Amino acid sequence: MKEELLRKNVELSNFLHNYYGEEYPKFVEVMGKRLRPSIRVNSLKIEREELRRRLISKGFKLVPVPFYEDGFVVEELPGEIGNTVEHFVGYYYVQGLSSMIPPVLLNPAPGEKVLDIASAPGSKATQMAQMMKNTGVIVANDIDVERIKALSNNIDRMGVLNTIVTLEQGYRFGQLYPDTFDRVLIDAPCSALGTLNKNMEIVKWWGREKIGRLMGAQKSLILSGFDALKPGGLMVYSTCTITPEENEYIVNYLLKERNNAEILDFQLPGVVFRSALIHWERFYFHPSIAKCKRIETHHNPDFEGFFIALVKKLPS
Repeated sequence: MKEELLRKNVELSNFLHNYYGEEYPKFVEVMGKRLRPSIRVNSLKIEREELRRRLISKGFKLVPVPFYEDGFVVEELPGEIGNTVEHFVGYYYVQGLSSMIPPVLLNPAPGEKVLDIASAPGSKATQMAQMMKNTGVIVANDIDVERIKALSNNIDRMGVLNTIVTLEQGYRFGQLYPDTFDRVLIDAPCSALGTLNKNMEIVKWWGREKIGRLMGAQKSLILSGFDALKPGGLMVYSTCTITPEENEYIVNYLLKERNNAEILDFQLPGVVFRSALIHWERFYFHPSIAKCKRIETHHNPDFEGFFIALVKKLPS
């Protein structure tokens, strides 16, 4: 059924066949399966083992996440995952496995200054707040008032105290606060192809024209975030899409524009990463782009498609 829907957007179907090649049938097979939900224990409000006991007593079956001690895959649940007292009071956050990875890689420490430049609805900002033990400061920014409301609600529900919510154009942070933040997270607005298995609405609007508009925003955000980063600081650029123009191309653009940007390699237990591309269609990228990582859903059960770059700012 989903493959039939994909065929309705010829441009998207051609792209997916070109990108996946002989793995396309595996991708389509995964598209027909629902991901098991995953949750993040909110250590600001409850101990991990206490929440685990409470949920198991309600009929949950939880599987630990190898790369993050506060994450669980929910193998079985008695009802709607968001329809529990524990969720209502902020003891856990329903969050995809791929979404948990950028904060883990960024690894913000207590007392640091962190910028989350496109933050709503706040899954990663609230995750970083608990990693920082509610100390230091997180600037959680977005440009949409309705999304800001969701961000603020999640910050309140999770008991986060170290976060300032701002409504600002992301491209301005590099100008307003140069060399200021210890860590910067850019979970960029994107075409979201990594979420196709749960959001087939993407098929209706995906196209090269839309990608071009997104690329403009992504290029400005990655430069702004990097400029706002302190020398020696770390930045993560991530998307939930597979389009190389929104991923490798954008990180390569950063390397061209800022000669003190260094791409770092990384691995995590329990995650099958694919090295990023250094060649796509007419584009050839810097060899270090291969250190960026892709998460493919057909290689990682229960993960959404994702792209992640870990960047260090060298002294200029």
